[in-house]
Amino acid sequence: MPDLPAPRARQIAAAVIGNALEWYDFIIFGNLTIVISRLFFPAESQYASLLLTTATFGVGFFMRPVGGILLGIYADRKGRKAALQLIISVMTVAIAMIALAPPYAVIGVAAPVIIVTARLLQGFATGGEFASATAFLVESGLPNRRGFYGSWQMVGQGLAALVGAILGALLTRNLAPESLDSWGWRVPFLFGLLIGPVGLYIRRHLEETRAFLQSREGPKKRLGLGPILATHARPALACAGVVTAGTISFYVILLYMPTFASTQLRVTLGEAFTAQAIGLACMIAITPLFGALSDHVGRKPIMITALALYLVLLYPLFLWVHTNPSFRNLMIMQLVFCTLLGAFIGPFSTSMAEQFPARTRSTGMAVAYNVAVMGFGGFAQFFVTWLTKATGSPIAPAFYVMFGALIGLVAAFFLVEQPRGDASLLPQQ
Repeated sequence: MPDLPAPRARQIAAAVIGNALEWYDFIIFGNLTIVISRLFFPAESQYASLLLTTATFGVGFFMRPVGGILLGIYADRKGRKAALQLIISVMTVAIAMIALAPPYAVIGVAAPVIIVTARLLQGFATGGEFASATAFLVESGLPNRRGFYGSWQMVGQGLAALVGAILGALLTRNLAPESLDSWGWRVPFLFGLLIGPVGLYIRRHLEETRAFLQSREGPKKRLGLGPILATHARPALACAGVVTAGTISFYVILLYMPTFASTQLRVTLGEAFTAQAIGLACMIAITPLFGALSDHVGRKPIMITALALYLVLLYPLFLWVHTNPSFRNLMIMQLVFCTLLGAFIGPFSTSMAEQFPARTRSTGMAVAYNVAVMGFGGFAQFFVTWLTKATGSPIAPAFYVMFGALIGLVAAFFLVEQPRGDASLLPQQ
């Protein structure tokens, strides 16, 4: 792994920690879907409760494009640092609402209203996180190490998912169902609430990127959203395609899997979280390695190869695990999927950032990323829950993930491979 100059190492560490905190609450909600469905969305059947809760999880994604556009424009005009501070402040408010919300049995219909409102705030904040954090990370790196620096954006997301999986495993393995429902489910949210101010403090001490500062020295005319999209329509569509593959995989393979394992494979929820944590640890470890490799061999070859292998192996592994359900086989499947996902997302963030110039980078990425996430990722858990019921096939989630992988594979061919080490693309000190 490349050595980092001390000042840049501190910049990257601060951004990754803040990014992990930002995604943590969003992820823990998905991990505790089963518990939240019982407490806030009681219905006549478990299936109906799950649908209501997964729909609520998806509601926040309606705000993603709004937050992405507004916060992306804000980041391109006021700076990456200012946007990152605003984002984590909004997310801290949202996590407090969920952590302290009384259940349906106490305040009735007001309980799900609070949860939905918090999800909308989460969606708004998270909508700007990817583009702002990615722009900051890639612009902070040396010209010949952009892939390595950009990969840490996805490491931050992976860390958030890993911590959520570990907490989920600890709670479900050590608490009785009654304790989990009465107070245990709040622990992960309260943990996030406590560390929110830490993330805000860290982001206040970031330095603005040189690329952003130099972009402000050019023409002062501000481009609106329409001209930005018209000028960068092809890269925006290509980016949206690869995001489709990533977001479906993230929300099905990494977040929905505990629900799938406990309802379809009859694996305990604690075992499902453990398998998830092991897979995530593997993904986190290899993501920066493939990001660094992309600085030498290019972004596209790695992404295309990883997506092709992923697409080919999805159905056989799902079928194998369903036919032979066990914790061991579930863990093997997660390790294979997470290894391929780590290879794919290693160069993913940097490749997206390289499609847009610094003046419009956050806005362009935010639109491409959030439209794809809203359309295909936000309701992924809802779609696979419904698809499983409608088709009667317990491995229906595999088909949805294959659909996303195919779109991403095609889109990857249309990404523009920028010259590696080109300092003119991302001005540096």
